Amino acid sequence: MTLTSPTPPAAISGIVKLTNLGLIRAVGEDAVKFLQGQLTQDVALLDLTQAHLAAFCNAKGRMQASFIMFKRSQEEVLLVCSRDILAATLKRLSMFVMRAKAKLSDASAEFSLYGIAGSAIESIAGSTQPAWAKADIGDANIVFLYPGADQLRALWCAPASSPAPQAASIDLETWNWLEVQSGIAMITQPIFEAFVPQMLNYESVGGVNFKKGCYPGQEIVARSQYRGTLKRRAYLVHADAVPAVGQEVFHAKDAEQPCGLVAAAAANPSGGFDAIVSIQTSAAADAAEHADEKRLTLGSVTGPALTLLPLPYALLADI
Repeated sequence: MTLTSPTPPAAISGIVKLTNLGLIRAVGEDAVKFLQGQLTQDVALLDLTQAHLAAFCNAKGRMQASFIMFKRSQEEVLLVCSRDILAATLKRLSMFVMRAKAKLSDASAEFSLYGIAGSAIESIAGSTQPAWAKADIGDANIVFLYPGADQLRALWCAPASSPAPQAASIDLETWNWLEVQSGIAMITQPIFEAFVPQMLNYESVGGVNFKKGCYPGQEIVARSQYRGTLKRRAYLVHADAVPAVGQEVFHAKDAEQPCGLVAAAAANPSGGFDAIVSIQTSAAADAAEHADEKRLTLGSVTGPALTLLPLPYALLADI
């Protein structure tokens, strides 16, 4: 069985400037075609009312970056990613542009990014929509995200000269906790090339399209899905000690080899810390079966205990 985290706080509603995120812009008549050949998502099918989660992988299928991706026009695609990997990601992507009529640039200074949570979404957007829908309000784009801790979430993106959305403020740490609670970890520098997409459940939250054409690492990603070779998944956990992104996770049965890594972490407003860990499915199954024992730990088998929490979404069983 799994246990629950500390009692969640009262309803969270408000906005926060997402200073931890940056933005890559791809523009030009070949921008969509170029990205179609680089990312795990079908960029060609993306319309102006949608957004998608997408990953950029190396030849071995390991994620070098992940994005919230959407179009501002038919020839302009925006890729929102962690700021700490943006420069390196832009450099790597630019190496493949070659003769394509597409220009990639760091547009972080040209746009403002805000997270919107709870009832503030409806007051700003006028309505709520399912995850990965996109709405346009004037020159702003609103991407509806997966909820976290049962709180609705959305991403606001607008030119830097535009007025910020109006709502009460929440702090970035609270937003990061909601992100962890959504069960979706974005790639940051400490976990660069650590996971194939399925190790973070990307195929179950709309981050991989298995019907599109080739992209770097596609064969490995597809093989992991079709041949059932995937032995690691992302799980939500709670801890009393601070988990660090990239920190190793151990299982009681193996003191020598870690069973996984911390992919994202944030303080729980009600106490302790919540994290997304990518660990061996066998270790997770054992920990769930022996929930009253210290089976998963941080850093070493004698480290702080981790308690499994329920995932907020179902894992995709069949593609």
